[in-house]
Amino acid sequence: MTIKRISSGGEFEAKVGYCRAVVAGGFVHVAGTVGQGDDVVSQCKSALATIKAALDDAGSDLSKVVRVNYYMEDRAEFEPCWPALSEAFGDNPPAATMIECGLIDPKFRIEIEVTALA
Repeated sequence: MTIKRISSGGEFEAKVGYCRAVVAGGFVHVAGTVGQGDDVVSQCKSALATIKAALDDAGSDLSKVVRVNYYMEDRAEFEPCWPALSEAFGDNPPAATMIECGLIDPKFRIEIEVTALA
């Protein structure tokens, strides 16, 4: 089996020892991704842009996402993200789970992890 690793150059990749995405077994596994911004919606959009870039590098795209996990500091902040998520996944909604938890740094409000078809 061929494995392709994709790095985005994010600060935590080298610190933690992971890559943004791995293509293996017909799937693209994109690591949990946080975004930049002052609020949860801007962070959500930023994370989706980073995920989209990783999928593009893997030869995939958001329409091929089959599973998404959302990790959030505060579940009350999930609803404001719905329009951005709906826009990103459009007519191809993946199976999804939202989990309220602590993230790597309290400044981050949402982390998004996806699995897509390669």
